[in-house]
Amino acid sequence: MLEVEVAGLRLRNPTVLASGVLGVSASLAKRVEEAGAGAFTTKTVTREPRRGYMNPTFVVLEHGYLNAVGLANPGIEHFCQELREMRESLSIPVILSVGGGSAEELVEVARRGVECGAQAVELNVSCPHVRGMGVELGHRADEVAGAVGEIRRLGVPVLVKLSVHHDYLRLAEACLDAGASGFTAINTVRGMAIDIYARKPVLSNVYGGYSGPAIRPIAVRVVYELYEAFPGVPIIGVGGVDGWEAALELILAGASAVGVGSAIAEKDLAIFEEIVRGLKEYMEREGFSSIKELVGLAHRS
Repeated sequence: MLEVEVAGLRLRNPTVLASGVLGVSASLAKRVEEAGAGAFTTKTVTREPRRGYMNPTFVVLEHGYLNAVGLANPGIEHFCQELREMRESLSIPVILSVGGGSAEELVEVARRGVECGAQAVELNVSCPHVRGMGVELGHRADEVAGAVGEIRRLGVPVLVKLSVHHDYLRLAEACLDAGASGFTAINTVRGMAIDIYARKPVLSNVYGGYSGPAIRPIAVRVVYELYEAFPGVPIIGVGGVDGWEAALELILAGASAVGVGSAIAEKDLAIFEEIVRGLKEYMEREGFSSIKELVGLAHRS
């Protein structure tokens, strides 16, 4: 009933741990699997280790979260051991989130990651708060497309994570022409918070990525537009998924699966079981036998 296929990956249900949340070790990945997730996305990994930004890097706001961790990660060589353990211990697909400042870096990290066990690659060309990477690289559509073409030769699905800060339909088209398998949409939205008593920005980096329920209408709109522009292309919808209703909204807009991220801070890993149970009960009540029947249904209503 809930099984889906996303860019050749078979998922037992349409929930995916989004990149940036708990994606740092094989032991945590096992916990995510045991909690019921259909797939696991790692934190974004770069060629060289990154320490990230100084604290404060995270702030809770009224309707969501603002973070600027700075893509802190141990680098692909160190992370390779975790990937090997994930491949050996997990039965759900492992998607490696890849970051870098150039196409060459993306290709290098992806190649090493696939050698170490990653079953798919997600290109993070949309992080809103790291200079020289993320959104800045995503603006160079031809360069990103070139990386997609090279990585596709590794024989694994290549997903491109999109941002509202891009001309995302143009970037999506260029990546599809180069062989992209699908998209993840959306990344966090660039924002900032100011302490009215200190009278200065809260985050050490000033700007951060805003996530949570407040960005869900934006994510729904982007997924809807992508599905309309590129029918049949797999999409992992991300942004404000805090329960089964939110997940279903993205699926109806055109997402084949949904990423769960910042809601884990409030609901812990129990959110995966909550979403799966809610989707199943909804389908039984409404007379649907497969989750696939709901993908993009809002376009046909």
